[in-house]
Amino acid sequence: MGIARLALVVVAAGAVVTLLVIGGITLIGSGGTSPPEREPASAPATTSEAAEPAATAQAPTVRIECLAETCPLVTVRVPGGDVLQYREMSRGEEVSYFEPELDVVLSDAGAVRVTENGELREPGKPGAREAFTVKGPDKPATPTGSASDSEDG
Repeated sequence: MGIARLALVVVAAGAVVTLLVIGGITLIGSGGTSPPEREPASAPATTSEAAEPAATAQAPTVRIECLAETCPLVTVRVPGGDVLQYREMSRGEEVSYFEPELDVVLSDAGAVRVTENGELREPGKPGAREAFTVKGPDKPATPTGSASDSEDG
């Protein structure tokens, strides 16, 4: 029985060492992709300076930046399709989407800065829920639930 237990311990220790080596290799291999993703969130001043050249090239349909310590639920989805975001955001975190049309719901419209097609959207009231649709540069933005569709008759 002693030899069987010793063999089991050696196999378990080998498995742990193997997992640590694989994990280390994975972290080293993915180390180059993580910082660029987080860089804009940690340096919002450089992001605003670089926004003007990017706006002329291709501005995102919508860009949302969290200004508060925690921004309550922010929802972004393609109308009649995929939900792209349904979560809280942290201070300095920003997301950009390039879809032709997006539905946006902000639980606290005053906690975020929203840019539509490269143009800053008027800030919402703190604590107020806001829902709107953003269309690409060739289509005007409309509030969600707009009654303008019923006048086409």
